[in-house]
Amino acid sequence: MHLRTATPGDIETILEHRVEMFRDMGYRDAQQLRLLVQVSREYFASALANGGYHAVLAEIEGAGVVGGGGVVVCPWPGSVDRLQPRRPWILNVYVRPEYRRRGIARSIMQELIDWCRTQGFDCVCLHASEVGRPLYEQIGFQPTNEMRLNLL
Repeated sequence: MHLRTATPGDIETILEHRVEMFRDMGYRDAQQLRLLVQVSREYFASALANGGYHAVLAEIEGAGVVGGGGVVVCPWPGSVDRLQPRRPWILNVYVRPEYRRRGIARSIMQELIDWCRTQGFDCVCLHASEVGRPLYEQIGFQPTNEMRLNLL
């Protein structure tokens, strides 16, 4: 397996992974997934070009890209314990089903965490699916006090 940094030319692969990740979490509405692709394509086209999204892809010779993940870097006002004007969020961690349980997601995560460290971040966050949670806990992620209010 080889990890490489994604480029704007990889947008379709990133979008495919994003849709499959949501399907794995139980989202099946085809119209919603099409809308997700439209919104996400616009976002990733801009963010990959301006550095707002850093992604890595896992490739296996003869199989092509089998997984990937990325970090969104958001402007953030900081807090008393995190005095940085931006915040990283890991998202889109996905490995094709036939390549799971081989350490690929762990390698992707480690690469993303290492990248965050080289960028000077003192923490990184993510939202975990039930399937991903055990891996993230093994790596050292801990639950926080984040809450959500749906407005629509």
